[in-house]
Amino acid sequence: MRTMNPVHESTSCAVAACAAIIGAKWTALLVHDLSEGPRRFSQLEHSCAGISPRTLSERLRALEDEGLVHRESYAESPPRVEYELTDKGTALLPIIEEMRRFGHSYLTD
Repeated sequence: MRTMNPVHESTSCAVAACAAIIGAKWTALLVHDLSEGPRRFSQLEHSCAGISPRTLSERLRALEDEGLVHRESYAESPPRVEYELTDKGTALLPIIEEMRRFGHSYLTD
């Protein structure tokens, strides 16, 4: 039987921990974009219209710190950096798919 956690803290409640990650603005969209493969910063910036470069950088850094995104720097001229989902990040894709499915239903009702 499921019981309600008396305090929803991200350190003790699994739903709160997931919500802390996926609920941050732009995170779900970034994970969705990265589900299609490695992306450069400029590609992510373009696909998330309205995100500032500073915010994008902060979100990507936070996702990297959580182990959800891997940042790869290439020693080229000009320098190239790509971001891609880790296995842990890929584990979020079923949640993103359900969000997409719900969104389609919500927008058509």
